[in-house]
Amino acid sequence: MKEKLYTIPVNEAFQKACECPICVMRAELEKNALEYTIGPSYMEDDVRAETDRLGFCKDHMQKLWEQNNRLGLALMTKTHMEKTIQEVRKLAESEKKGGGILQKFVKSEESPLVSYLHQLEHSCFVCERMKNSFERYLITVYYLWKNEEEFRHIYRDSKGFCNEHYAILMQKASKHLSGRELEDFKEITSEIYLKNMERVLEDVEWFINKFDYRYREEPWKNAADALPRALVKLNGIITEDMMEKKDS
Repeated sequence: MKEKLYTIPVNEAFQKACECPICVMRAELEKNALEYTIGPSYMEDDVRAETDRLGFCKDHMQKLWEQNNRLGLALMTKTHMEKTIQEVRKLAESEKKGGGILQKFVKSEESPLVSYLHQLEHSCFVCERMKNSFERYLITVYYLWKNEEEFRHIYRDSKGFCNEHYAILMQKASKHLSGRELEDFKEITSEIYLKNMERVLEDVEWFINKFDYRYREEPWKNAADALPRALVKLNGIITEDMMEKKDS
């Protein structure tokens, strides 16, 4: 299989011994986006303008804190807070001058002030930076399925997907595949999803059995790490060591 620059991350993810290669791709994008955000880039005017405007979601603010660049995070937080105060003051003054405009919105819809704060709650510089690359990775999955027989074998032999990414793969498939290729993709994707969900379920059941004294002397089989693998399947929770594992 001839690799091109845009296919390498996808191929590498599907070669990991992970319960969802799409989670691996997303985790790698997130890692790179966090490092970019908290690295020297935060001193660039265009980057700071975007972090001021978008801010960060709760999850990524926590992860930026864990990067241990307190000065960088403080500088971004300072200017983002200044931008937020400026916008809120402007909207609050506008509502005040509107003479009762806030009461009108209470019954019909959100006021511009509340709408701005709700929008800010769900906007995030890191999420936005990841978004376009993640979409390209998904398109590449369909491209490789359509054009590379070797990839189709790797795909079939994968350990399936988490709930979220199984749904995304099924939902977007018709935009990039058609006819028999689309039917085969959906059929095989559902097959490997269900087969591997059942495999992990069996491991979780055996993990539970091992807490029963009757199974104390029995081997762990593949159940020792069953719970973290189940968390990948159900919630897409993936750790660094999972990203580093390679299929043998």
